[in-house]
Amino acid sequence: MALFSRRHVFGLGVGALSASLARPAPAVEIGPDVHGMSAFGDLKYPTDFHHFDYVNLNAPKGGLLSTIPSNRAYNQSFLTFNSLNAFILKGDGAQGMGLTFAALMARAGDEPDAMYGLAAKSVAISPDGLIYRFTIRPEAKFHDGARLTARDVAFSLNILKSKGHPIIAQQVRDMLKAEASDDGTLVVTFAEKRGRDVPLFVASLPIFSQAYYATHPFDESTLDIPLGNGPYKVGKFEVNRFIEFERVKDWWGADLPVNRGSYNFDVIRYEFYRDRDVAFEGFTGRNYLYREEFTSRIWNTRYDFPAVTDGRVKREILPDETPSGAQGWFINTRRDRFKDPRVREALNYAFDFEWTNKTIMYGSYARTHSVFQNSDMMAVGPPSPEELALLEPFRDKVPKEVFGPPFVPPVSDGSGQDRALLRKAGQLLQEAGCPVKDGKRMTPQGEVFRIEFLLDEPSFQPHHAPFIKNLGTLGIEATIRLVDPVQFRARRDDFDYDLLIERFGFSTVPGDSLRPFFTSQAATTKGSNNLAGIADPVIDAMVETLIAADTRPKLVFAARALDRLIRAGRYWVPQWYANTHRLAYWDLFGHPPTLPKYSGVSVIELWWTAKSPGAMEQAK
Repeated sequence: MALFSRRHVFGLGVGALSASLARPAPAVEIGPDVHGMSAFGDLKYPTDFHHFDYVNLNAPKGGLLSTIPSNRAYNQSFLTFNSLNAFILKGDGAQGMGLTFAALMARAGDEPDAMYGLAAKSVAISPDGLIYRFTIRPEAKFHDGARLTARDVAFSLNILKSKGHPIIAQQVRDMLKAEASDDGTLVVTFAEKRGRDVPLFVASLPIFSQAYYATHPFDESTLDIPLGNGPYKVGKFEVNRFIEFERVKDWWGADLPVNRGSYNFDVIRYEFYRDRDVAFEGFTGRNYLYREEFTSRIWNTRYDFPAVTDGRVKREILPDETPSGAQGWFINTRRDRFKDPRVREALNYAFDFEWTNKTIMYGSYARTHSVFQNSDMMAVGPPSPEELALLEPFRDKVPKEVFGPPFVPPVSDGSGQDRALLRKAGQLLQEAGCPVKDGKRMTPQGEVFRIEFLLDEPSFQPHHAPFIKNLGTLGIEATIRLVDPVQFRARRDDFDYDLLIERFGFSTVPGDSLRPFFTSQAATTKGSNNLAGIADPVIDAMVETLIAADTRPKLVFAARALDRLIRAGRYWVPQWYANTHRLAYWDLFGHPPTLPKYSGVSVIELWWTAKSPGAMEQAK
């Protein structure tokens, strides 16, 4: 849907590379140099654009933004860190490390997927879309003053494919090689039928120093500060507690069109807490200055402290028009007791969303149905003719419901223990060979049916309690296992869990980023995002169809067909979503009156420290 800067990150098979960085790339037929690129070739901004429309060019530079993590990528955690390498599987990477690295290109927040030159001045693309030639800016430099060259970029892309986090490696599998023709020219070759978003993902990846990693192992967890080239560099930090990033005052990229009016804070600081309630208390005590509120209980009951009532803390609700994606309990189908979809459907009937939303979450949320929730890619009603054309070849290999309205989680009577839904759940379990014996539900293997919910923070415990109670009514022994963040990450990466909660989302133009979540290969790739262990050849084929779509309408129809297949598999128990951002901050900041549609709140990139209280009103 913190991961390294969203302006620099477009999305989310390791193999040996035959590239020789010392050998010039062969001559190829190539198109003209252009200043940007997108999946379907649409660009809003012309060649000579000065800045993105949504930035404040007069935003003052300076001040401190302190916050807590609100999203994560690769090996990062919301709760802790013990490594400054955030792009490999090992360790728990520090939030914000992406701020220390530049990429070839940067996203425009007001376009679905367009990117414009950052370290790359321009790109030329072959007519078949398989060769991309990037021209590197001669002014691009590392923080030690050394020039950033095409050889550094080629090194970075190749080592991320061979030794980077498995999610990265999987998303660049269609990148065959990256070669430097000279210091200023990078040639990237892609496989035929490559995913439409693979070049965009490649252009968003961090650029490392080849010289630095000649003496430092890339694939090791470390607290050594890597040599960067981005708008910030690592400052003070204390493992598991906080990390600061200091703005590079003479950064080479500051006056590029993609960066004017951006990166205004002198210091970005992330604070880490093991508990959401404690983190909120830290905010009330001004231990940090900005938070996005994800807990409805806190939002509705605890923002009555003096700093709110006297105006020193502001609250703001902003619309979220991006796909909300999926949040829920993902069911590990690698385990025998969860292989039958009827068992997984029974778990859906045991969760009373209506009671949970009303009683625990103050009615703040809507129910999630789809992995493409809050977007036009979500399947609704019977399949359209275009969807049917995609699904028909698989009619004898998929459930019949795929050709009708998609599965929607049941709506309860709000009592917390809807007898009709629990009877349905019990019937499904019985049909799946899970009888009740001596008051206990048994698995088809003749064992007592037990479920362990894996958690790494206590704030979700109240949401599990009614679910566990209903499972107990069905004869299932369910418990919560609360572990520390490091153990949680290890068990998640090893697929060592029954059910766990995750939230993920996709861009408005998803492509190769779907493979780590839904394909058979990802189901067996350690550290992948295929938490449910989905391994269905039909889903694999539909993912490839979506990736190959050459127009936006074709993409939408393929996404809807894929959504039907995933929902028919009952791979998760959907939870909830909101189409707003709930923000709270000490009245020290300003932001543009209209934030870009496709990049969220963008607080690190677009906000600024105001010189006086009330600056938000002045900015508007």
